[in-house]
Amino acid sequence: MEARYIIGAAHREQFPPEESPEVAFLGRSNVGKSSLLNSLLDSKQVARTSRKPGCTKLIHFYDTDCKIRFVDVPGYGYARVPGRVAASWKELVESYLLGRKSLVLAILLLDIRRGWMEKDLELKEWLEFHNRRHLVVATKTDKLKNRHEVYRGLEAIRKVAGHDPVPFSAVTGEGVREIWQAIWKTQNRA
Repeated sequence: MEARYIIGAAHREQFPPEESPEVAFLGRSNVGKSSLLNSLLDSKQVARTSRKPGCTKLIHFYDTDCKIRFVDVPGYGYARVPGRVAASWKELVESYLLGRKSLVLAILLLDIRRGWMEKDLELKEWLEFHNRRHLVVATKTDKLKNRHEVYRGLEAIRKVAGHDPVPFSAVTGEGVREIWQAIWKTQNRA
């Protein structure tokens, strides 16, 4: 899968024209948004990853050769960012989520080891209130000791989500096929 970086937007005026269906990657800082994007594109170099939270500061747009645009959104919940910066990120993300008619799916990522946290629940409720279709993905399944722990983590996430989350590991590739299936199904409905 080929992908082309378009722009890192710091303001709504910098968003590219809405030419393709868009899939946005949302979640806490360091939850694995860029890693998931890279796994879906079968590349380690498309989206920048880091062990240090808070590295994605802009909304990054990527065109793919399958005519779907991926959008890597800054994470939330990283305390070492000044309040005014966090507020400007929130405003930028909300303007994107509210204003893009081409947004067909928001992928909400949760670290399976942590489950739902307050900001995740707020985002889920916000997406539901604004009728934004979303898919819940439980990341970092490879960090748990055994399948029983994975099952318990998925079950805790499912209870709140109301549907089964997709388990994902950037290390093993678990979940990539299922996430692509959800993207294709959603994109075909748009």
